Amino acid sequence: MANADFEVIVIGSGCAGAVAAFELASAGKSVLVVERGNHAGSKNMTGGRIYSHSLKKVFPNFENEAPLERKITSEKISLITPESSFSIDYKSDALGKEGKDSYSVLRGSFDQWLASKAEQAGAEYIFGIAVEELLFEGDKVIGIKAGEDEITAEIVILADGVNSLLTQSAVGENTPSSHQMAVGIKQVIELDSQTIEDRLLCTEGEGAAWLFVGDCTKGHVGGGFMYANKESISLGLVATISDLTTAQTPLYQMLEDFKKHPAIAPLIRGGKVVEHSGHMVPEGGFAMVPEVVGNGVLIAGDAAKLVLNLGYMVRGMDFAVASGQFAAQSAIAALEKEDTSKAGLLSYQDKLENSFVLQNLKEFSRFPHFMESTTRIFKEYPEMVTNIMEGMFVVDGTTSVPVKKRVMKELKQVGYGNLFKDARGAMKAL
Repeated sequence: MANADFEVIVIGSGCAGAVAAFELASAGKSVLVVERGNHAGSKNMTGGRIYSHSLKKVFPNFENEAPLERKITSEKISLITPESSFSIDYKSDALGKEGKDSYSVLRGSFDQWLASKAEQAGAEYIFGIAVEELLFEGDKVIGIKAGEDEITAEIVILADGVNSLLTQSAVGENTPSSHQMAVGIKQVIELDSQTIEDRLLCTEGEGAAWLFVGDCTKGHVGGGFMYANKESISLGLVATISDLTTAQTPLYQMLEDFKKHPAIAPLIRGGKVVEHSGHMVPEGGFAMVPEVVGNGVLIAGDAAKLVLNLGYMVRGMDFAVASGQFAAQSAIAALEKEDTSKAGLLSYQDKLENSFVLQNLKEFSRFPHFMESTTRIFKEYPEMVTNIMEGMFVVDGTTSVPVKKRVMKELKQVGYGNLFKDARGAMKAL
């Protein structure tokens, strides 16, 4: 489009938007980023972990300057009932090796760092304004309406998060179903670094990621998470919206009860809550990814629903970084060819399909349905496992029952048919 105000406008300055802006500005393109928050990161809520592999492709030495919290060198998963827990704890040097490492982050400071990198590269920023609608010329996106202003561009990149209201007008996205969406609630609890390291048995500068399933969501579909920061703990819950409608306990009360659980209370004892936030989370996997390319428009990050939840691992930020980089690369190519139509931007779709982003989402496309339909994961199985552990380790002076008998009793309680069905479903989904 002749005489456009900018070559590219990016909506949102999360991981996807800031990376896209940085790549575009570094290539000499005129870029405007419009962020509705008063600063980058002010509207973001996350568990707080980023896998480094995609970020390193954009910022090769990011470890030396990014506001990272702790390198994650310990993975822990717990099945919990109201009064007990059973945990698997994995530590390995492989978790800390370059290209395989991950870090806890606090999005307020991390997103501001990403935005500063984009600004240093030449991107212009507007904060505190929500983009109300897209501008069209026929069926082609040619800009945005922000406040009283109409700003035009050759290409618009939508990276405005999971609640994107612009995606539907851009590519006709269907409204996600309640079973595809979850709501997350998180608190940042301040503790000194030595206390965190002592309680999590971590060395200086290192930390743990801890996921929970079971009574943390009162048996409803969802789970808990904990990430160790330098001088705080990120603690929260995520639960599927459709299942929460039947819950007798509201999510905020679930979090308060979770904080009192025997597995959590000693960890956060003496801590001070310094942040409380909530956010929508896309959990439908590949089935809810919209069309990501339109005439003059690309969709990246959470706006494209690029999140993978496998129960034992949750990934979103590395997907966002990669999609932002791919969107920028495709936009640069389209601008140089002077073809910003849908056909001229389709290389973005190809890049996603040939990368870990869509390949992983496709590979595990069955898992969201498996997790939603296998509700025994969130109640019966934690109870079964902790009952077996109680029989093995609690000594009260009575005659001990052989482990085999205790195990068989608990398996029978759940039902052999259910066990086989769920195991078979898990193997197919994972």
